[in-house]
Amino acid sequence: METYEFEGKNTEEAIQNASRELDLPVEELNIDVIEPGSAGIFGLVGGKKAKIKVSVKTSPEPETAHEAAHETAHKAAVETEDAKVAKGVLEKILSLVPIEATVETGRLDEGRINLTISGDSSGLLIGRKGKTLDALQFIVNKIVSKALDKKLEVVIDSEDYRKRREDSLIQLAKDMRDKVKRGKKAVTTAPLNPHDRRIVHLTLKDDPEVETKSRGEGLLKRVVIVPKHRER
Repeated sequence: METYEFEGKNTEEAIQNASRELDLPVEELNIDVIEPGSAGIFGLVGGKKAKIKVSVKTSPEPETAHEAAHETAHKAAVETEDAKVAKGVLEKILSLVPIEATVETGRLDEGRINLTISGDSSGLLIGRKGKTLDALQFIVNKIVSKALDKKLEVVIDSEDYRKRREDSLIQLAKDMRDKVKRGKKAVTTAPLNPHDRRIVHLTLKDDPEVETKSRGEGLLKRVVIVPKHRER
């Protein structure tokens, strides 16, 4: 079976390069990761390109258990490496702050890395209405996206603030939804960051009587909740 080698800034880019050069969808390729690739902690030094070995599948047979396990293991390895970089960036920043705190990696969702800061003084990093935590999260996301050269969402929490904030936003979304239904007029939230806007959108996405839209420019935007016009 003929094999080919491809490189990229990360594994995903190497796979895309293979698919493009061979003019075949990824589903028709057998992919082995030779080198997963890595970036320096700030994407400046110590980076290595990802390298993969590719062959074309000879038949459309269902994926074997071994291949499925290999793909799952590879995906987990990539997620673990991404989380390691994100954790390292946050720890580096916290080392410059006179607060003793530790960083733990939480659940790894697809495209999202959850980090939790713990320590006796970790609550100081939250700030008024979470603004300090949001600013820290923004900086970490910028550095990680540059270091890994791909879009990831890094969510940083401290003292369970995000969960409490999520519960508050869910209730706010429901209250504003009820107001829209009563008054048949649109209502608008205060400016929210992308993570908070996502919570509002998801809370109301299945409601048949209202719809949500983001409005504004830049990082902070408002969510507009409007009544749906039913067809008669």
